[in-house]
Amino acid sequence: MAKKRKARNSVGTRRVRVFRFLGWAALLGFAISLLLVMPLRWIDPPTSAFMLRDRLAGVAVNQEWVDWDRIGSALPIAVVASEDQKFPSHHGFDLESMQDALEGGAGRGASTITQQVAKNLYLWPRRSWVRKGIEAWLTLLIEATWPKRRILEVYLNIAEFGPGIYGAGAATQHYYGRTPDRITPEQAARLATVLPSPKRIDPTGGSEYVNKRAAWIVAQVRGLGGYGYLAEIDRPR
Repeated sequence: MAKKRKARNSVGTRRVRVFRFLGWAALLGFAISLLLVMPLRWIDPPTSAFMLRDRLAGVAVNQEWVDWDRIGSALPIAVVASEDQKFPSHHGFDLESMQDALEGGAGRGASTITQQVAKNLYLWPRRSWVRKGIEAWLTLLIEATWPKRRILEVYLNIAEFGPGIYGAGAATQHYYGRTPDRITPEQAARLATVLPSPKRIDPTGGSEYVNKRAAWIVAQVRGLGGYGYLAEIDRPR
C-alpha cells in the first residue's frame, strides 16, 4: 500500500514538474517574441529573414528603407487592392479568404499583409504546420502592438519585388528609375502584380498575365475609392 502511494506521489510530482516546465517555456517564448516584435513598432528593421536567406545563398540584396511619408499614395493602395482588401478592418486574418482557399476557390489568396510581414520578417518560405503556427502567433502580436500604418510601411519595405530586390525604394528605382512617390498608379499596379511570385514575374514585361492583372488592380483601386480607402490608417498612433 505504501509503495502504491509512493508511486502515485512520484507520478504526481513528475506531472507538476512537466506542467511547470511547459509554463516557464511558454512564458519564455512569449517574452522572446515580444522582444522581437515590439521594438520594430518604432525601429526600422535592418534586414529580414528572406533577405538573410538570399545573402547566405550569395544573392546580392538591393534594399533601401523608405519612410511612409516618402512612399507616396499609389503603391500602398495598389498593394492593398491586390493582396489584402480587408487590411484596414481585419485583425490579422481574413477568415473568408481562408475559407475560400480551403474550398479551392479562386482569389487573392488567404494570407493577409500582416501574415506576410510575420513570415518575411521572421520566418522561412517553406510551408509547414510549425511555420504556420508561429506565423499565426506573430501575426496576432504584430496586430496587437503595431498600428496599421506601421504594418503596411514595414511590408512595403521588406516585400520582395524581384530577385534580390526588396522594398518599394529599390523596386521603383530598379524598374522605373523613380522614387516610390513619383510612380504612376499604373506602374504601382504593375509592381503589385509581382508579389505572389517575385522571382518569376517582371512588371515591366509585356506578359498577358501582368497586363490583365495590373488592369484588374487599377479597377479594384477605383472600386475601393482610391487612396481615401486608407485614410483611416494614414494617421500615426
